Amino acid sequence: MSQKFHRVDYPKHVPDAFRGLYAASTAVHNGVLGKEFLELIFLRVSQTNGRAFCMDMHGGALRKAGVEPRKLDTLAGWRDSRFFDAREGAALAWAEQLTTLPSGAPADATYEALKDHFDESGIAELTMAVATINAWNRLGVGMQPILP
Repeated sequence: MSQKFHRVDYPKHVPDAFRGLYAASTAVHNGVLGKEFLELIFLRVSQTNGRAFCMDMHGGALRKAGVEPRKLDTLAGWRDSRFFDAREGAALAWAEQLTTLPSGAPADATYEALKDHFDESGIAELTMAVATINAWNRLGVGMQPILP
C-alpha cells in the first residue's frame, strides 16, 4: 500500500535519500543503546517538535514494553521527575539541546555529563539517533503524510 501525502511524496522524489535515512534509523535501532532507551529519546524529541503521530507511536511502543505509566506521564518534565536516572537525564538533556539548537552547539556541560554514562561510541550513536528522529519529525511536519 502506498502512503499518501498532503504535500510532496518525498520517498518517490528522493528515493535514495529516503532509503539512506531508513538505513540510518535501522542502524541506530540495532545499536547498543537499547530499543526502550531509544524509544524514550524519540518520544521526548517528538514532544519537543510537536509531532503527535510520532508521540503516539513511540509512547505506544514504550507502553507495550512495560514502561511505568508515571514515567511516560512525566517525560516532558523529566528534570523534576523521580522516574529518570542520571543516564537518561544526561541523554534527554543532550537530545533536547540538539533538537532545539537555541544558540548554537549544546553546552559543554551537557556534553561532559554524557561522558559519565556513555563511551564515545554511545555518544555518537545517541547523537545519530537524535538526528534521525529529528529528520523523520521534520519530514512528517513538512510533508504531512495522511496517516491511517
